[in-house]
Amino acid sequence: MATTDRQATTLALAHALSAAERGLAVIPLSRTKLPALRSPHRDAPEPAGPPCHGECGRFGHGVYDASTDPVRIRELFAAAPWATGYGIACGLPPHHLIGVDLDTKSGTDSSAALRELALRHLFTIPETVVVLTPSGGRHLWLTGPPDVVVPNSASRLAPGIDIRGAGGYLVGPGSRTAHGVYATAPGTAHLAPALCPPALLRLLLPPPRPAHPAAPPTGDHGRGLVQFVLTAHEGQRNTRLFWAACRAYENGLGPALLDPLVEAAVHTGLSEHEARATIASAARMTGHGHQGGVWGG
Repeated sequence: MATTDRQATTLALAHALSAAERGLAVIPLSRTKLPALRSPHRDAPEPAGPPCHGECGRFGHGVYDASTDPVRIRELFAAAPWATGYGIACGLPPHHLIGVDLDTKSGTDSSAALRELALRHLFTIPETVVVLTPSGGRHLWLTGPPDVVVPNSASRLAPGIDIRGAGGYLVGPGSRTAHGVYATAPGTAHLAPALCPPALLRLLLPPPRPAHPAAPPTGDHGRGLVQFVLTAHEGQRNTRLFWAACRAYENGLGPALLDPLVEAAVHTGLSEHEARATIASAARMTGHGHQGGVWGG
């Protein structure tokens, strides 16, 4: 077993160094997919200021240890001889990697959910690096603009779709975990991460704050959602409506807010048919399809 682990560590280091040559910053991972090196501050009192992200000069700061320097990478793996995989930090130059994690463990069809989003918001997923996970899931590698910070999220975009952005990492192909090996999908290993479609990128970002925030609602959470749609400009009307409708259904307000949201969307320039189609999509995404008369007049 020890020999096997040493071989796995050697292979992981080789794959990590290869990734670093492509400009991808890496860290060693354990079989549990967690950073292999524990925090040097784990037994210290809670800091009064911001947590240490490696300023102390020691290893063990998770994704903040990530590097493309082969000397540092070898030092990281030397400090973690039990590592059997490696993580690739997202959001860092030069690629500003965004990981779209299509999970299979939630019992939902995350690939179908992504196709639904693509149809609704008029984007296509370009050819890009795809990593196959031991559980049958897929990681799509995309790149974002250098001045945009994409946050991490779990099932916010749609059930079963997790996003790895700034401060997150992806398990690199060639990593061995307790459940199996991560591998690049056939025909994608030679590709560079493709640019994230602008329409998808907008969905990955937190919704913009309204230019003129509405007065705080008095016992009516829905008023703020309607106002959020009303202040949408051209190019963001569908996205805002979709986001507001998702929040409405998640908070049990979908049926009550159906007509106000449709009216608000029509006021911004969408047709009633477009508005109802977007709200219907939000209902399906949140597991409320056909409830509350989405297609009612």
